[in-house]
Amino acid sequence: MSTVLTSEYGVENIVKSFGGAKALSGVSLSVQSGEVHCIAGENGSGKSTLIKIMSGVHAPDSGLIRLGERTFTELSPREAVQEGVQVIFQDFSLLPNLTVAENIALPTYILRKSRFLSKAETKDIAAKALELIGVDIDINAPVAEISIASKQLIAIARATNLGVKMLFMDEPTTALTRKEIKRLFEVVEQVRSRGVATVFVSHKIDEIQEICNTITVLRNGEVVADGLMKDFKRDAISNAMTGINVSETRIAPELKKSEKKVIDVKNLTTKPTFSDISFSIAPGEILGVTGLLGSGRTELAEAIFGQYPVNSGEIHVDGKKIQLNSSSQALKAGIGYVPPDRLTQGLFLDQSILRNLVAVDVDQYKSSGGRLSKKRLAEVGDRWIKDLRIKTKNPLNPVSSLSGGNQQRVVLAKWLAMNPHLMILNGPTVGVDIGSKREILEIIRDRAQEGMAFIVVSDDIPELIQICHRVIVIKNGHISKEFSEAELNEEVLYKELS
Repeated sequence: MSTVLTSEYGVENIVKSFGGAKALSGVSLSVQSGEVHCIAGENGSGKSTLIKIMSGVHAPDSGLIRLGERTFTELSPREAVQEGVQVIFQDFSLLPNLTVAENIALPTYILRKSRFLSKAETKDIAAKALELIGVDIDINAPVAEISIASKQLIAIARATNLGVKMLFMDEPTTALTRKEIKRLFEVVEQVRSRGVATVFVSHKIDEIQEICNTITVLRNGEVVADGLMKDFKRDAISNAMTGINVSETRIAPELKKSEKKVIDVKNLTTKPTFSDISFSIAPGEILGVTGLLGSGRTELAEAIFGQYPVNSGEIHVDGKKIQLNSSSQALKAGIGYVPPDRLTQGLFLDQSILRNLVAVDVDQYKSSGGRLSKKRLAEVGDRWIKDLRIKTKNPLNPVSSLSGGNQQRVVLAKWLAMNPHLMILNGPTVGVDIGSKREILEIIRDRAQEGMAFIVVSDDIPELIQICHRVIVIKNGHISKEFSEAELNEEVLYKELS
């Protein structure tokens, strides 16, 4: 058995400012080879800046970068790769028009400054890299046709092929199912056992407690806590990240008895995606919908909003039958829909925060002459920024200038502004930090107390338990089971999903 020599990777007293604003203030971090370390922190805490400094994207103002026996005041991206630093970002940085083999092997050719690529060598490099981490993926398949989970593993294989010594994984489980996460963790364990210093950057406390040995918590560009993961309880990590007590107790509002149904879905069917889906929701009720990726949960949400074709079935809103396959009819009936990807589906990133807030029904802000009323726009912008606690100095700033949590609030506000009878939220807190997540759930609770009905589509089981009155589980396009409020707990839901 070979012995893995222990080396240390990290930074000492790193300071970095952008335009006079300090992003990092004397940050130190140490990760041993063969260790899985967590960097935790809310959006804007300095996590991304730290990763970019260690991977050569940014140069620090002062401080040292330590990679094994070597010390640097700054790195170029090429130097970082040559020293064994690899970063797997959320988009994986893969080329969809190339095959799995080409994506894995291409960086090797670039580092070697090769002018020519050998098909045989490309396949050999890829096959060996995948074998090294114990993964079986068709190396000839175009990456565009590969699942998100497989793309994650391809990115890891590419990193190991480049002789990775320190591997950063940025929010690696955001779009993965529980089964896929388990497989990812098995691969991470294989990488760790070979002496790689692995760094997880994540908001998901239950996952980092499961996979990480040590932790560093950043807040406002400073290290506020670090040590062995076993010494940190869940609430201690949450408190360190936010600086406040963030409760994860159940906050679903008390549901008033009512014979009225905001929505009644009967035998909704689009084969082979989903079949015979029926349920109803009362005023102020929050219905959770969960299932593995590919179960039909997102297509069902889109179908209710008229964006996914329905072969048969009926949808009644407030007792009135609405036309299937029509978003305009769904909108007219008072159904709102927040899609899972706010960046490509929910926001106009180049437009101002204000313009995004009024995007759903801009006509209501026009004056009698047909022009947009700047006064009314300013009033509605101020109202929603205040009501949803959107952190911005100027509503005329582009929405891209906001953090993930605040962008999500803009998407919510945009739809809440039309005061829908039913709001469908698909992954309402994906990619947002703990503090923002809690506040978004509180916004849902407050609107439910006022009588608005919700469908919350999510694979975040603790989140569903916190906010929902009922949860239905979708399996292979069918409702496999419905859980009442009294039956909701993590164990039974995870069991039903497996």
